[in-house]
Amino acid sequence: MGLGGCIILIAVGAILAFATDWHMQGVNIHLVGVILMIVGLIGVTTFTGIYRRRRVVVPPPTTVVEENRHHRGDGYTDGYGV
Repeated sequence: MGLGGCIILIAVGAILAFATDWHMQGVNIHLVGVILMIVGLIGVTTFTGIYRRRRVVVPPPTTVVEENRHHRGDGYTDGYGV
């Protein structure tokens, strides 16, 4: 169940717990709403915990500076033999 499903459970639970006045024999609608809200909150905390572990931290890119060497035109590049 994703984050959206958990938020929907919390919303439906809040509607059942606080915004309804239905009475069914053998079922307490307000208690069902509270249970749905609790399950939704558990789902949100579990989802955020798993998402936090999956997140990959990418190190900032490093800058590479190439060293420019000055070459002489006589074939010697290291300075010996001159």
